[in-house]
Amino acid sequence: MRPALCLEAMGAPPRASYPQCTKQLLSERFGRGSRTVDLELETQIELLRETKRKYESVLSLARALTNHFYSLVQTQHALADAFSDLSQKSPELQEEFGYNAETQKLLCKNGETLLGAVNFFVSSINTLVNKTMEDTLMTVKQYETARLEYDAYRTDLEELNLGPRDASTLCRLDAAQAHFQAHRAKYEKLRADVAVKLKFLEENKVKVMQKQLLLFHNAISAYFAGNQQQLEQTLKQFNIKLKSPGAGKPSWLEEP
Repeated sequence: MRPALCLEAMGAPPRASYPQCTKQLLSERFGRGSRTVDLELETQIELLRETKRKYESVLSLARALTNHFYSLVQTQHALADAFSDLSQKSPELQEEFGYNAETQKLLCKNGETLLGAVNFFVSSINTLVNKTMEDTLMTVKQYETARLEYDAYRTDLEELNLGPRDASTLCRLDAAQAHFQAHRAKYEKLRADVAVKLKFLEENKVKVMQKQLLLFHNAISAYFAGNQQQLEQTLKQFNIKLKSPGAGKPSWLEEP
């Protein structure tokens, strides 16, 4: 099997320098090779991956809630139309059908407002998870590739240093030393880049989630308390605009 295929099959970064890195990867997997470890950074990276998995679960549940609630609002709208029609055609029950139609219309309006808030929540979490976090994880992948390459050339240099010092070996040593220095510089730069991105990501995550969780809480609480004024005020507070009901399905959300 070609080295490139070996790496891809074992989940290694595909852009590594294959001959050296395949050997390094295999030696690490079988516990024979040494591996450069930054415990603090790798703990932060694993925490990010775990956080992303949990946020993806929240995002999936919030989307399911939106879809279910959209169906509920559509059903209430149809029920309001049915009550209204029967109110006009049933004189003996005109009043009863009439106030039930108005109740369903009010519930529809409040439901549409809540959908706007929940869709805004979903959109913001989606951006955080699939753009912001993913961008940081792309840098992490580059860092992990650079770490593997660095260790591969470090091991190569160490092995050459232990060998005989003839003219051929000295030439190879010079080349190995140059490769080692270049990959060490690349590794250290990407390690610094990852540390910076993790720091800014954490700060951004806190700001985004503080806002979005407050929005979600206030909108849900106002809706189920039947407080139409507070529900509408919540959307104004977060600058959320709604599409007109005739604009079609997916979302009542229209970001400013």
